[in-house]
Amino acid sequence: MTTSPAPSITINRDLFSLDGEVAAVIGGTGTLGGLMADALAAFGAKVAVLGRNPERGAAAVDRLEKLGAKAMFQAADALDRSSLEKANEAIAAELGPVTVLVAAAGGNHPDATLPPGADFCDIPEEAWRTVSDLNLVGGTLLPAQVFGRSMVVAGKGSVINIASMAGITPLSRVPAYASAKAAVINLTQFLSREWATKGVRVNALSPGFFPAEQNRKLLYNDDGSLTPRSESIIGHTPMNRFGVAEELAGAVVWLASPRAASFVTGQNIVVDGGFSSITI
Repeated sequence: MTTSPAPSITINRDLFSLDGEVAAVIGGTGTLGGLMADALAAFGAKVAVLGRNPERGAAAVDRLEKLGAKAMFQAADALDRSSLEKANEAIAAELGPVTVLVAAAGGNHPDATLPPGADFCDIPEEAWRTVSDLNLVGGTLLPAQVFGRSMVVAGKGSVINIASMAGITPLSRVPAYASAKAAVINLTQFLSREWATKGVRVNALSPGFFPAEQNRKLLYNDDGSLTPRSESIIGHTPMNRFGVAEELAGAVVWLASPRAASFVTGQNIVVDGGFSSITI
């Protein structure tokens, strides 16, 4: 059996340093993806923000450069393999080969969300496919194939897929999204096994409930008050609140670090304020 050598690790304050790492953050123009880009930059990584909105991309790069990081924006569509391949080449040319991939593309579709009292059997197939493609194909499959191939060739790297609490225990009203995120966790575990001896670690990060653009209408009424769904979520969360984006920083930096997380692969790291610990 082929084994890979254990790295030599010095335990000091540089354990979490990302100096020399090049991170590609797909979905880095969004709320949570942007925070993850900031966190990686703060610990020394060069960061490429990938997304479809040049204005938001430019704003993200400006923010990262103010943190002292070397950064760039690269227009890319996570559902377009050739677009991701061009992005990978452009990043390598400007910042160096990608060694950290944060695959944060994802979301839901109104037609795949069940209103109260709606029938699951009435979900349109097209809406279901849209959600599945966005979260599984664009959120994990294509980024892993494009950037992961380069990492395997180089013999090093960390892939961080963004899953969800819904992928662990299916939530009401969002069966398409929950199913896709469950598949993300499963594919993460598969890839971790495939690439474990090739120097590439693959993990998932499952945020609990963090208000962002894609879920705001489910969590807040138009007047800013909590919806009944929000009240149920907070009542099920031991910390009795939603998360804030900055609370994902530690987990993403840890998973990205080639030293601090050198023996961590195939895991789904949950950051949920205790939500998953409650039964009855």
